[in-house]
Amino acid sequence: MSDNRNDDVRNQVSRAQAEDAVRTLLRWSGDDPAREGLLDTPKRVAKAYEDWFSGYALDPDEYMARTFEEVAGYDEMIVLRDIEYESHCEHHMAPIIGKVHIGYLPDGKVVGISKLARVVEAYARRFQVQEKMTAQIANCIQRALHPRGVGVVVEGAHECMTTRGIHKRGVSMVTSKMLGGFRDDARTRAEFLRFIDVGGKR
Repeated sequence: MSDNRNDDVRNQVSRAQAEDAVRTLLRWSGDDPAREGLLDTPKRVAKAYEDWFSGYALDPDEYMARTFEEVAGYDEMIVLRDIEYESHCEHHMAPIIGKVHIGYLPDGKVVGISKLARVVEAYARRFQVQEKMTAQIANCIQRALHPRGVGVVVEGAHECMTTRGIHKRGVSMVTSKMLGGFRDDARTRAEFLRFIDVGGKR
């Protein structure tokens, strides 16, 4: 009878190999992977990785493929704020937890708001650098909708800073990517920032 863990191969690595890697890290950390409390840990970690890094199997552009053009001439700003995300920093594999705010100025077509949240998920569930993720989200929206402008602001708390190294809690990083009217028109940019009110009290 075959071992299902060996049959599950992702990116040329079997599940058994992934679980063995977790056992190696447990030993390297100073613990015993064979003790009762850790026996199922490698299996749990491999399963968690399937969820945490499911974004590699997703194509954000596909989510944006279905657009709507019957908008009755609506051309004012559309904003979706407080999209929660969980990611992992590619430098220390530590969690990044925060929110994404998206705004765009439609030019004849819009997209369902859930698709914007799915784009965020697809990019967040990968090893990331917050600056890169911010640009990826904005560029994806620009490619799909060709709007008159796109604004993306990302807030993130980085556990690589709070649980190791300098150990500073309560610190959040804010990054932004502005395209088109959001970059060129200070009034449009200011309106977007008022809508999302980053760091303010709503």
